[in-house]
Amino acid sequence: MLKQIRNFTRALRIPNAADRELAYLNGAVDRIDLEYRQRQIDRGLFRKSY
Repeated sequence: MLKQIRNFTRALRIPNAADRELAYLNGAVDRIDLEYRQRQIDRGLFRKSY
């Protein structure tokens, strides 16, 4: 029962900026794409507050 509740709360958790950046980097298909994504993150793609 406790395990089910824990899994449910993890599913509802909003990912933070670091989690979103890591997921974005993991989606790279090759080295060039990875470097491009790293530059986007360095420019603050996920750190902007609207």
